[in-house]
Order: sequence, then structure tokens, then C-alpha cells
Amino acid sequence: MSLPNTAIETSIEPVRFREALGNYASGITVITSHIGDEPIGFTCQSFYSVSMSPPLVSFSVMSSSYSYPKIRRAGRFAVNILSGEQVGISNQFARQGADKWRGVEWRKSLLGNPIIDGSLHWLDCEIHAEHAAGDHMIVIGEVKALDLQKTAAAQPLLYFKGQYCSLTAPGVV
Repeated sequence: MSLPNTAIETSIEPVRFREALGNYASGITVITSHIGDEPIGFTCQSFYSVSMSPPLVSFSVMSSSYSYPKIRRAGRFAVNILSGEQVGISNQFARQGADKWRGVEWRKSLLGNPIIDGSLHWLDCEIHAEHAAGDHMIVIGEVKALDLQKTAAAQPLLYFKGQYCSLTAPGVV
């Protein structure tokens, strides 16, 4: 069967593209690092695993990011996987120019990256590679350490259709 010979629209409107991708639920993380006396961090929903051997993960960040050049200089980062109770943390680290660390309890990881208290899990990484991709950078990190946080929260913080949401019930498929 052949498809009709019609012109395919190749110009995708950014609003419609964002709306389409909003139908894919994602977890929320805060990517953190530390350079000198300054903790650095930003909210990131574009995070995923890449490889089991070696253990690699990846996140995407806007090329115009204020925080990422500092993380690049540090050469390392932590991925703080946020719990459903950390909407405030997500919003706080999504802002630019504000004191993102005000009221946030954290400790340093083995690599010296900030680990945010109350997160579900964290991964301590060294930058393995980065790739330019349109208006974003794809950053790949090699996981050097990880740990499940001791927190009462059992649910992840999710983002779907432009808003935070939670799982309806544990174990429901």
C-alpha cells in the first residue's frame, strides 16, 4: 500500500509541539552541583537512563541556561529525584535569579554535589558527554554513587499536561 503523494507539513508550531509532549508524564528532578562556595541547581523534567554498563543517565537543559555553564565547570552533578511532597522545591528551583537554596536542607554527596533532603533518590554523576540539540544541550553523566533517601514519601513528583500530578494508587498498571 502506498501513501498519497501529498506534501507533509514540516513546520511545527511550538505551542502545539509543547501541547503534544505534555501528554507524556514525566518525573521531576533537581540537577545540582557545587562550585566554590556556591550550590547550583535547576528543576529538570527531561531526565532518563541511558546505559546499564557503564551506568549512564542523561538530562536536557536549555542552551541559554544560567546554571548549566557552572555545572559544566564543576564537571559533576547530582540528580535529586523529587517526591510528591516537593512541589515547593520544584517551583523554587524552576525560578531564575531567586535564592533557590533559601530554606532548603541539603548535604554534600561523595562528589561534593548538593543532595536535597526529602528526595526519593539521588544519583551522583560525573559529566561523560554533552551534545548540542536545537535550543538544548543533552548532557550524559556517568553515575558514580547513588542512594535511596530515608523519607516517608513513597510517591514521585510527576508532571502531566502542564501541571503536577500523582499516581492514583501504588501498583496500579
